[in-house]
Amino acid sequence: MLNKKCLLLGSLCLLLTTVGWAQRRGEADTDIETYNSLISGGVTTNTNSGLLGGVVVRSSKSISGTLFGKQQFRYLALEAVNVKHPKEFSSPYPGNGSRLTYGKQNYLFVLRPEYGRELMFYNRHSNEGISISGILAAGPSIGIEKPYYVQLQPRAGVVTSVPYTPDLPGDIIGAGGFFKGFDKSKIVPGLHLKAALSFELSAFRENMTGIEIGFVTEAFSRQIIIMPQAQNRSFFTSGFVTLYYGLKK
Repeated sequence: MLNKKCLLLGSLCLLLTTVGWAQRRGEADTDIETYNSLISGGVTTNTNSGLLGGVVVRSSKSISGTLFGKQQFRYLALEAVNVKHPKEFSSPYPGNGSRLTYGKQNYLFVLRPEYGRELMFYNRHSNEGISISGILAAGPSIGIEKPYYVQLQPRAGVVTSVPYTPDLPGDIIGAGGFFKGFDKSKIVPGLHLKAALSFELSAFRENMTGIEIGFVTEAFSRQIIIMPQAQNRSFFTSGFVTLYYGLKK
């Protein structure tokens, strides 16, 4: 967890150093690239997830008028992420090699439709450089609380897959199937707010690659029970990094 936070902060500091460079380039070169719409998809990691935290689809479309003298865009996105408890730790179970997260009762998956504004701070040049924009977006959070299944041995020679609870009668000998229990999932509604910086590079004018770095604040209508024997919450904050690729015109 500490290494992941350091990675996020280090990436942010490194990319922020390009702001002054981009500004100096803008003063020397007037061949600025512009576009009216952009659609992209990518993968994301955050301080509440594993290395692969989820997937994102995002769209930006230019709108009339400027804000603080800068071009602005309507920003739409849909994120699907996995949220973990800070005390989660999975390890291979001796004997069968399956990975088990001790004490975990539920997964938390979140769908985040987002609407907001993207403000272009600096446009890249036609042949080189970087575009830098700021994003502020909000929307509902659709929490999916899915039971975590384990392999239980209630007696010798009998193994069954059941949802984990702290008082299961028998020996837990491994993790159950990931796809078990989706029919028993519970929907927990919530809201979230995202603030981010987007750094965009393009090898060609029609294609683009980039990185989005920012923070998300999220609140659900009730406490999410991920690990019942640890402290659980209804309010989450996280830093994230998203790598994306897309098309623009």
